[in-house]
Amino acid sequence: MRLWLFKSEPDVFSWDDLVAKGAAGEEWDGVRSYQARNFMREMRLGDRGFFYHSNIGKEIVGIVEVIAEAHPDSTAADPKWECVDVRAVEKLPQGVSLATIKADPQFAAMMLVTHSRLSVQPVTQDEWDAVLALSRAA
Repeated sequence: MRLWLFKSEPDVFSWDDLVAKGAAGEEWDGVRSYQARNFMREMRLGDRGFFYHSNIGKEIVGIVEVIAEAHPDSTAADPKWECVDVRAVEKLPQGVSLATIKADPQFAAMMLVTHSRLSVQPVTQDEWDAVLALSRAA
């Protein structure tokens, strides 16, 4: 299983919106970055990811699961754009803010810090474990 981070603006599509979709989940559509699309092409059923509220809140708030591998994005006219489907798994006990992550040296190489604009990105096991520890310690 690989680990990921998915960014969404909460005023457009929030963690609560994904929770409301239930087990059926939702397409992670609208991504128009080749690098993010290519990451989604690498995803497999059961992979997990953090749900990150960007712009407003700027924090990791939950865990999602990939429930459909890469397929054509229903919002794109061009078939080169693909997406995966995800469902909400668990809300974190406490959100972990971008400021907290940037202030902690163990996250210096995390893509959330080094590639801040990328909407879909991989997360290492060490980063995953450290974020979860911060969420549970707060």
